[in-house]
Amino acid sequence: MGAAKRTLIWGATWGTGMALTAIGIKNAPDGKLRDGNGLMLVKRGSSGKWVYRYSIYGRRPEMGLGSWPDVTLSDARKARDVWAAELRQGRDPISVRQSQKEAATAAANQADPTFSDLVTLVFEARKATLRGDGTRGRWRSPLDRHIIPSLGRKPISKITTKDVQGALSPIWHTKHPTAIKAYQRTHIVFSKAKLMGYDCDPFTVEAAKEFLGVVDHQPEHIAATRWQDIPDLYAKLLTGGDIAQCLRFIILTLVRSDAARGAALYEVEGNVWTVPADRVKGTRNQVQEFRVPLSTEALSIVAQQSEIHSSLLFTGPRGKPVTSRGLEKHLDGLQETGRPHGFRTSFRTWVQDTHACDYDVAETILDHRIHSTVARSYARSDLLERRQLVMDAWARFVTGQTTAKVVKLHG
Repeated sequence: MGAAKRTLIWGATWGTGMALTAIGIKNAPDGKLRDGNGLMLVKRGSSGKWVYRYSIYGRRPEMGLGSWPDVTLSDARKARDVWAAELRQGRDPISVRQSQKEAATAAANQADPTFSDLVTLVFEARKATLRGDGTRGRWRSPLDRHIIPSLGRKPISKITTKDVQGALSPIWHTKHPTAIKAYQRTHIVFSKAKLMGYDCDPFTVEAAKEFLGVVDHQPEHIAATRWQDIPDLYAKLLTGGDIAQCLRFIILTLVRSDAARGAALYEVEGNVWTVPADRVKGTRNQVQEFRVPLSTEALSIVAQQSEIHSSLLFTGPRGKPVTSRGLEKHLDGLQETGRPHGFRTSFRTWVQDTHACDYDVAETILDHRIHSTVARSYARSDLLERRQLVMDAWARFVTGQTTAKVVKLHG
């Protein structure tokens, strides 16, 4: 019998509503084989696809029930009967199945959340301790850029040491400081997830670090201007608007860039500028506001800027604070390789070379922690008066009023 005639006979037979049999399906030619009550098999060679076709709301949708022969005729009929029962209740089988899948996924995610979900959960729990409630994005940044792209969608229980190693490997040798931050925060996520009762082990992350190997990394220090060159640089900053004024203010006060860029007129009282705790380096709720004694030169900058601005001392476009990049670009324009944070190194080296003051005063000027926690609990002075003397001496040097031979200050 010819193939065309055989197909015609099968089509006529299976299209009349006669029930299918397992043997009949196996011997049937390619095509749509109908079993009745909306169930049919679309056969292609030695495989096929079960379809349930039904009518609802004036439509005739087709619902897949799995592949043949993996799904047997008996299984397909049972599935059809289940969805036909939903249809009799006035519910669309496809919509019901989609809702069931979404509910199952939600339940699975709750029992075994993805790494990305846990990062968000841990971040939300920690952000109260982060600067600005974590809005600056620094805590999440290493994870968002280097870990989540490869591990974000994986359930935490399915992440292996090899997975973590693969995520960290591209930056382990080329961007090691960033890689260490990414490693540390990944470990935090795993540790917190373990405490929450999820199926994971922080050792997964620790083992990845061991496999990545030891890196002979020499930390890159922030470029600093030689202290002997500070007076020349300061003179070059006499023009340049708010950017230049902010750089001069940083040189004179020796604060970090964030503190100076957000400086406001109302924070200055007399000859003391009080930097709020949220712009002081450290963990939120564990740092205090920091008092900075202002030299006559620094006070003159405050006075000049107060004639231009009513609140922030140094602003960029649209009245927002000047940016750290703006400060660096201005220095680049002056062919100055030193960076704003490096002015603190310039000062510290000046102190060492000229014996301008003792260790405690110098470190307090830079808002560095000194002594142990116990010692600090007894020695609570911020050495404001002693710092004022040193800041005045530094200002005289910066402005060229004195030479580099500074007499050691006592008291």
